[in-house]
Amino acid sequence: MNKNPLSFQLNLNPEDFLPASDEEKQSQVVMRESVSFWKDGMRRLRKNKVAMVSLVIIILVMILSFIVPSFYPYNYKDQIKGANNLKPMQYSAQELERIEAGEKVFPHIFGTDKMGRDYAIRVMMGSRISLLVGLIATGIILIIGSVYGSIAAFFGGWVDLVMMRIVDIIYTVPDILLIVLLSFALKAPLAALVNVPGFGWVKTVGENLISIFVVFALLYWVGMARMVRSQVLMLKESEYVTAARALGVSSGKIIRKHLLTNCIGTLIVTTTLQIPSSIFTESFLSFLGMGVAVPLPSLGSLASDAINGMNTNPHLLFVPAILISLIILSFNLLGDGLRDAFDPKLKN
Repeated sequence: MNKNPLSFQLNLNPEDFLPASDEEKQSQVVMRESVSFWKDGMRRLRKNKVAMVSLVIIILVMILSFIVPSFYPYNYKDQIKGANNLKPMQYSAQELERIEAGEKVFPHIFGTDKMGRDYAIRVMMGSRISLLVGLIATGIILIIGSVYGSIAAFFGGWVDLVMMRIVDIIYTVPDILLIVLLSFALKAPLAALVNVPGFGWVKTVGENLISIFVVFALLYWVGMARMVRSQVLMLKESEYVTAARALGVSSGKIIRKHLLTNCIGTLIVTTTLQIPSSIFTESFLSFLGMGVAVPLPSLGSLASDAINGMNTNPHLLFVPAILISLIILSFNLLGDGLRDAFDPKLKN
């Protein structure tokens, strides 16, 4: 129906009120697909090529450390007669005779050490020990630090004041000195514990390594506690925490179900960055002779043993040193990638 051009009445054309087609509806959609926090974080992480390469390197090192030794023809503590200080890919005189007789002998990829032990399997086992120590120590730090920091922040007041002053005091304790003191203090009790049924693993691990774990439990969690405290201080004023309190939810459940759950992204990033620090601490202490017990190898103890023969067999030092650097660098780069992917402040 036509209307006067000067009229302010609406032109009620029935065609203008027909339902929109699917194409017209789709053209109005400007929002991107809704994704979860984890899906969005993993998508951002996959775009970070440096972090993904670091993750691949870590996976390869773990395969070499935990899977390959099960199929490797040599053992880390077996001494091969006449195979002392062999160069990479060399054979002993007896092994050459076996090869001439038609027998297949697996080569010593990195040669052998001064005791005639295959060095490649010792490097793999050493990286296994270093990774296990780093992962276990980081787990201890994560548990103690997250619980301690969340309790201090949630209750606040004098509780927070006292707990954080304890953290400040622990920061002043020299860790190396404490490890040395604990090594001597725990030597007699642990030696007596070896004879107790079920504690034979104490002799295998050694007093020094147990002392390292004790020191991690006593000292190294303070950084994690401070990080968790800062996160919980921001989250505890949220509406869902207030609602949980109004419903009568216990403080422990609020901390466990609401506060720590919403800190999980930050906890993952901080934990990933803590692993290389723990590995370096263990390697450094093993290098000084305060690490794993002989004959169990560690990357730090392998580097320490190779120093005396650096002029004649430099590869015995370079291989574990390069592997330590590669592991620590990969974990640090992966931690940076996780931080970029899961930190909401960096999404833009």
